Amino acid sequence: MAGGRFGFLGTGTIAQAVVRGLAGSGASILVSRRSEAVSAALTAELAEVTVADNQAVVDGSEVVFIALTPGVVAEVLPGLRFRPGQQVISFVAGLSLSDLVPLIAPARAAALMLPFPGIARGGSPVLAQGDVALVETLFGARNRIFPVETEAQMDALLCAQAVLSPALRLVEEAGRWLDGKGVTGGEDFLRLLVGSTLTGQDCGTALAALDTPGGYNQRLRQHMDASGMAEALRDGLDRLAR
Repeated sequence: MAGGRFGFLGTGTIAQAVVRGLAGSGASILVSRRSEAVSAALTAELAEVTVADNQAVVDGSEVVFIALTPGVVAEVLPGLRFRPGQQVISFVAGLSLSDLVPLIAPARAAALMLPFPGIARGGSPVLAQGDVALVETLFGARNRIFPVETEAQMDALLCAQAVLSPALRLVEEAGRWLDGKGVTGGEDFLRLLVGSTLTGQDCGTALAALDTPGGYNQRLRQHMDASGMAEALRDGLDRLAR
């Protein structure tokens, strides 16, 4: 849908990333004034971006992205007038497609989409439920789209994706440990090491390759396993799911 007209209600971190991911495709992009500083920065950075109030964003768009927080959705959407033929894609965690339908009628609740900041530059995973083909058309050329069949699966994936933060924290802490040893560029080395190891192979294969008896990787992993790492992770995921 190159050259399409897209609108964003909300200008948070993810919305900004998706705007940048669409830029350069010939698209016309309207963004709301949720944050004057953010919207002004986007218009200064990207020629195809224009700022408008919420209703003007809806009026000027073929595809509207809902990037509001859950608490703001019920406050903002009922006051807007959507039209038949519009496609609406929601980034709102916990808002199902069936819940979205009455809020944006008579427009079409096309898809739930969970993008990540990496969508701004491409090469990022994107979760999509509903009209996966539409999401694939918009973002599949530069990203990998993971179809999700049910709301329960989307909820589980929403919980599981939170493993990203503790994984980054492990790399950050190891980098700080290296700083204490007088090593410069330690975190950069570890980020590249982890990223390149995960690219192109599953975790089981990578772990098996690193499982040299008595080796550093095996010994540290066994230490962390004995410390309850896996149990803590599963408990944290169960708490998120509840």
